[in-house]
Amino acid sequence: MFSPSQPANPSTDRPSQIPNFPSGDRSSQLPNFQADRILNQEQRDRRLILHGTLNSQPGILILERTAIPVSIKTTTTPSSPSSSSSPTTTTTTTTNLPARLTHPTQIGRNDIYSWHLASSPSDIPDLKVNLIHPCSASHVQKYSAQGYRVVTETPGVYRDKVRPWIERWREEGKGKRLRWVWNILEGRAEGETVLMSTVEEGGKEGFVLVPDLNWDGETFSSLHLLALVARRDLWTLRDLRRSDVGWLERMREQLLDAAEELYKDKGIERDQLKMYLHYQPTYYHLHIHIVNVALEAGATQATGKAFGLETLVAQLKSMAPAPGQQQQQRGENHEEEEEDVGMADVDITYTIGEGSELWKEVFGPLKESSEREKEKEKEKEKEKEKEEVQVKVEAEEKEENENVRPGENTSTTGEMESMASG
Repeated sequence: MFSPSQPANPSTDRPSQIPNFPSGDRSSQLPNFQADRILNQEQRDRRLILHGTLNSQPGILILERTAIPVSIKTTTTPSSPSSSSSPTTTTTTTTNLPARLTHPTQIGRNDIYSWHLASSPSDIPDLKVNLIHPCSASHVQKYSAQGYRVVTETPGVYRDKVRPWIERWREEGKGKRLRWVWNILEGRAEGETVLMSTVEEGGKEGFVLVPDLNWDGETFSSLHLLALVARRDLWTLRDLRRSDVGWLERMREQLLDAAEELYKDKGIERDQLKMYLHYQPTYYHLHIHIVNVALEAGATQATGKAFGLETLVAQLKSMAPAPGQQQQQRGENHEEEEEDVGMADVDITYTIGEGSELWKEVFGPLKESSEREKEKEKEKEKEKEKEEVQVKVEAEEKEENENVRPGENTSTTGEMESMASG
């Protein structure tokens, strides 16, 4: 049913002259990384992100605590080079871990409860390390600590501001930002990590399934896979239309089948998996996240970032166009296109980092413009209130003048003259 490690067919719309992705084991270079500052500490302080240099080029090193393994494999080589015996592998369960702890130190106690610090045995890898090298300014921005905002992206803002921004992002450096995606889809890189590929002729139905960068590949309660679709016309969930419902439903079933087939010996079943898409995503080629439902939900699965695949399909199914809506918003001239509504036609509310290019170039300026307009409206309201008060004062003065009776002052003067002559 599936053909593992089958490279995708090249597409005519991919950038030309894409160089091969760098390969080779860089583990031996990690100790040479010279950190100069901490970019961020997150996920309950279990993840540390450092900026520094390696071989005189900027880089980012991400250190994350790994899960405690259920079992540990240890390989022992013969002590004598002349020995004819081969290396032996021993599997030790973590039930023996307490006896192998080093440097235990108590930091607190209350009644039957006590708290300690200790070091794990040296043969247990307790850090997962990601290296981005050389890194760009956008990488630094992405991994730096920053504030977040909630924005509502209307169809008009998407059409006039966000979509052109995405186009510029994709075209930067003649596709350099998506080079690693093309390399995976076309079989030029990460061939050893590709789990499955179902690419068909033309790339309409296919996907390439790989482990997510943040999964350690060992802890199946935190299973995290990534499906890169072969279609090049889909950049984000905004590109999904009602006509894509059948394709999405087939894709969902294929992904569930693939994950279940790959990890059935690990006890993974289809109803233990959930799928979602990010908006805004980190990169603009449509991809689907497949995770174990037991995976601790962090910021990447939070409301305002992750949109469930099944919910998106249901929303697309329920869409109905208003008369002339599509021709007005997309500029389409064909009646058949008017019926094909999609995610580009709805408001989407999501979170965005203050340090992101999209905030700085699109939503930050939009907010400033909106606040200026609000200030202008407030000034107009104040001027209107002043005018209304002035009109009211003038009306009251006029009313008082009209209420003074003719001859009233003359009569009073006559009375005063009579009193004087008497």
